[in-house]
Amino acid sequence: MNHAYIFPGQGAQFPGMGKSLYEENTLAREYFEQANEILGFRITDIMFNGTEAELKQTNVTQPAIFLHSVILFEITPGLLPNMVAGHSLGEFSALVANKVLSFEDGLRLVAKRAEAMQRACEINPSTMAAVLGLDDAKVEEICAGITDEIVVPANYNCPGQLVISGSNEGVKIACERLKAAGAKRALILQVGGAFHSPLMEPAKAELEKAIAATNFGNPTCPVYQNVDAHPYITPSVIRQNLINQLTSPVRWSQTVAKMVEHNATHFTEVGPGAVLQGLVKKIAKEAIVDGIS
Repeated sequence: MNHAYIFPGQGAQFPGMGKSLYEENTLAREYFEQANEILGFRITDIMFNGTEAELKQTNVTQPAIFLHSVILFEITPGLLPNMVAGHSLGEFSALVANKVLSFEDGLRLVAKRAEAMQRACEINPSTMAAVLGLDDAKVEEICAGITDEIVVPANYNCPGQLVISGSNEGVKIACERLKAAGAKRALILQVGGAFHSPLMEPAKAELEKAIAATNFGNPTCPVYQNVDAHPYITPSVIRQNLINQLTSPVRWSQTVAKMVEHNATHFTEVGPGAVLQGLVKKIAKEAIVDGIS
């Protein structure tokens, strides 16, 4: 039996997140205060007392979810993953859990990634949409057929649920065609921009510099990475996959399936919410699924 630990991405945030951890656990409080110093602002004030709108800002959301996940992992005794994975941003949390990145370096990279993605969104106004009830191949075909705008598959979340990403017009056209092709829903999401698409290229260049200047250690277990759903233990390869992730789709369905193929029988989500638990239940119906939140 292999125990997989998985870490959520953007969208898992909620007002008040991490407050009870801070109040009840001395080690958690130390991590949070260290994070405030590293970031140069009191992210804890926004996490514990901020509004939903304040938490939704990319430069707050990403470090907030990373902190909630990683601090939970660090203060919970006896967690020994055989394998790890994270959804988009969650891949950074996974890399702290398997000792590739230190807490400090992971947080600095997440902050840099969030700022770079925010700037890329401002350069190219863009969006994403959730597509439900259509075969992945059909979604891919329809996106590929739109050649005068950018629109690509971005998140392969579970069978029958795929998120597309691209220019505002490209996503709008794709949604119309996807509904005509039989999608139950093709719903434009309230997000800052076209994550995991070619429109994130400016952010990728910024992140690449930051990653190149960061120490990547040897992992304690394989990380199954978003770009191709395969397990990796070589720091240089993990580093490159992390850079490529920004402009590549998140292959979550394929990642969970690959972990099951490699004998994962128990999945534990670490961090806010339970989104990944729901997705795993749809992908790996026989697995034990739980969470630490």
